[in-house]
Amino acid sequence: MAIETIKIDHVQITVQAAVEAACKHFYGVTLGLSEIPKPDDLKKRGGAWYRLGEIEMHLSVEESASGNRSSRRHLCFVVRNLAEAERDLQQAGVEIIADKQPVPEWRRFYVRDPGGNRIEIAERVSDAGRDSP
Repeated sequence: MAIETIKIDHVQITVQAAVEAACKHFYGVTLGLSEIPKPDDLKKRGGAWYRLGEIEMHLSVEESASGNRSSRRHLCFVVRNLAEAERDLQQAGVEIIADKQPVPEWRRFYVRDPGGNRIEIAERVSDAGRDSP
């Protein structure tokens, strides 16, 4: 019997303290996510919380996050115009990582945040009823 899962509330990613400020800039300024207040008892831990639609992304500080660069785990942001997103990210000094495993109905590429977390940037090219790549 499956659990009746009703939605994704948030995704948490981790970075080392040394790149916390750069990651806050990446998510808040470069990607333009809206920062939301963290509960008072969690503020002392650092990091930041962001909201996009109904889903939150929690950026947390964790010194063991050093293995992020070699991981394929990622979160995906869907954009309206992939070419514009690629241009804007390149202008911000972000390295674009080509998609080596294309998925039908989607165009995409990857980037890494300053903490090494892999981020997929995608645009739907077909309305085939899928919600994400």
